[in-house]
Amino acid sequence: MIQKHTASVSTLPSSILHNGVEMRSQYTRAAVKQGIQFISRKLRIANRKAAAVAQDLPQVQGGV
Repeated sequence: MIQKHTASVSTLPSSILHNGVEMRSQYTRAAVKQGIQFISRKLRIANRKAAAVAQDLPQVQGGV
């Protein structure tokens, strides 16, 4: 499945994006926010997997 990432909630015509500084900065802020959310989600998943492995580690080595 292919995901299409859109930085803003409502898509903006390119003429609007290229006209105003405020529009460009709004688009940039939305894109940065989306990027941070993506990275945070990936880190959360990795932390969960690491925690699961750490809990299983003593059992694999013979445990206490």
